[in-house]
Amino acid sequence: MTQLRRIAQETLPDIFIHGVVNGAFNAPYFVTRFREALYHYSSLFDMFEATVPREDENRMLFEKEQYGREIINVIACEGSTRVERPETYKQWQSRNLRAGFRQLTLDQELFKDVVLWVKSEYQRDFVVDADGQWMLQGWKGRITHALSVWKPVQE
Repeated sequence: MTQLRRIAQETLPDIFIHGVVNGAFNAPYFVTRFREALYHYSSLFDMFEATVPREDENRMLFEKEQYGREIINVIACEGSTRVERPETYKQWQSRNLRAGFRQLTLDQELFKDVVLWVKSEYQRDFVVDADGQWMLQGWKGRITHALSVWKPVQE
């Protein structure tokens, strides 16, 4: 039984809101992992560059302490020392189904409101889209994060 299913059985949630970093840099091969991490993090740094001043102390702290540590972990660590292992939302789709969850429908009215809000209030390169019942978020066409809602299937 997967760890996800065990947690669901122990906590008995009514729903499970799943937010994921959409990354394909859990590959066992260094070159593949490096390339995917480069694409992912270059999008995130580009987003910061376009939206937050370089001299902003919170930006510098976040880039160093959050992204910097993640990048080092993905690139330099192997085996059990590598803790950053993002997978794509499509991989999580399969994993959640196998773990005994049923995906709930994305509220289309709410989704449309979010899209309109992002288009009217945020930088034009932010992306909000949908794929099936996943709400996708990204920058300049690259999907960096995804959200979906799940319900445990009663046994």
